[in-house]
Amino acid sequence: MSTQSADLVLYNANVLTMAPQQPRAELVAVSAGGIIRVGPNDDLDLLGGRPKRIDCEGRTVIPGFNDAHAHILSYASSLLSVDCSPASVVSIPDIQENIRQQVERTPRGTWIRASGYNEFYLAEHRHPTRHDLDRAAPHHPVKLSHRSLHACVLNSLALSLAGISIETPDPPGGLIDRELETGEPSGILFGMNSSINEQVMPPLGEEELRQGIKLANKDFISCGITSVQDATVRNGFEQWQTFLRMKEKGELVPRITMMFGHHALADLEERGLGPGYGDTGLRLGAVKLTLDETSGQLNPSQEELNEAVLMAHRGVFQVAIHAVEEGTVEAAANALEYCLHISPKVDHRHRVEHCSVCPPPLLRRLRDIGAVVVTQPAFIYYSGERYLQEVPDTRLPWLYRMSSFLEGGLRLAGSSDCPVVPCKPLVGVYAAVNRRAENGQVLSPEEAVTPEEALQIYTAGGAYASFEEGLKGSIEVGKLADLVVLSADPTAIAPEAIKGIEVERTIVGGQVVWERQ
Repeated sequence: MSTQSADLVLYNANVLTMAPQQPRAELVAVSAGGIIRVGPNDDLDLLGGRPKRIDCEGRTVIPGFNDAHAHILSYASSLLSVDCSPASVVSIPDIQENIRQQVERTPRGTWIRASGYNEFYLAEHRHPTRHDLDRAAPHHPVKLSHRSLHACVLNSLALSLAGISIETPDPPGGLIDRELETGEPSGILFGMNSSINEQVMPPLGEEELRQGIKLANKDFISCGITSVQDATVRNGFEQWQTFLRMKEKGELVPRITMMFGHHALADLEERGLGPGYGDTGLRLGAVKLTLDETSGQLNPSQEELNEAVLMAHRGVFQVAIHAVEEGTVEAAANALEYCLHISPKVDHRHRVEHCSVCPPPLLRRLRDIGAVVVTQPAFIYYSGERYLQEVPDTRLPWLYRMSSFLEGGLRLAGSSDCPVVPCKPLVGVYAAVNRRAENGQVLSPEEAVTPEEALQIYTAGGAYASFEEGLKGSIEVGKLADLVVLSADPTAIAPEAIKGIEVERTIVGGQVVWERQ
């Protein structure tokens, strides 16, 4: 029998392929960045060349995780900002102290970026205000971003630079919080994070941004993520060029699919960047649309959303609609039904990002539409305690559903929404299987899925959501050699132990890009 020449062989492995026709194997052989053999250990004798051999010693090998919805540039920026996440602060004085430390290193008048606060986990159980930030930084403009990226706090100097005063009206889709007694802005802004970044703050320099992306890359690959789908609505040609320059320098390690905002559609088309443009390392993805009810009404309106979706759909682009609340999920379904009625297409794979609250009638509509739901199971872990206190009991059974989606025939893809929560797929797998919050409380256990289903959501599900199931998402001959070696088998240990599993190695295109020391 002829031999195949391999570059890399993983053997003595417990291979979970995510491929139904061959669900398990012991060996994976790689050549020129692709998988050439999946089989038993005996196949080692059929391999020629001088491959690097990795004895996995019984450890588990799975396809690389695919984070189907993250924000790489926001994460890069947060890694360069003052850390005010729940892991770093427990009170407003902690936030002030962290900012003060940055003030000491920063020239007077220079902007200070801080990020990651979550008022629910602060001792005061409230948002910081401009007065709180003024005490820490009276002579520096400060922007403190909320963990959700949908709110922020400015100090008085930053408010002045932004031109926000008592006379400033709420912008479309935004809300300026005001002090009850005076009517003055409190510094807390809802739905205005992006506009402050774009119109008020100086952008990060090219080298700063590059360093931040490299730090983000390191975090992604250390968590076993080999593909990231960037879902930032501000993305356009400029962001594409940033990613492209880094890719050409070999500095873009996970494979990236870049979604882009509807505002950039015409520009990208004029430049010849169509659906799927690029290669396996960097490609153009869906048109991103953000739908919210921050101001008490749908933004954009149903009519505006319908036309935006139809425009992208007619351009043969996939759309990805950010929809969290029940009303926005319904509006997303309305828009998709509208465009498919006018211009029918079978395999469109239009996406609903989050789909956080989804009652049964909406679930059935999304299934009939053929939508892909991109979910964030780790929100259950990191924010479950808050949901149990703030989400009405009548809505809790419909919150971040998983089992019902799968049983109802919907396609699911798993994601982190990083930096909203950490980019840790195994925490997401744990949450999908256990439905357990960080404090131990359980949310809607009837929506739990099996470990096998959870792994599918984070691997094959992500590949399907970006039309790349022919390249990735399972360990099969002919697919990209994007692999992760785990310390234990999520399908064979106690469900409670899943979040303790370690990523031992991450392999992208047959190259070991990360190893646990």
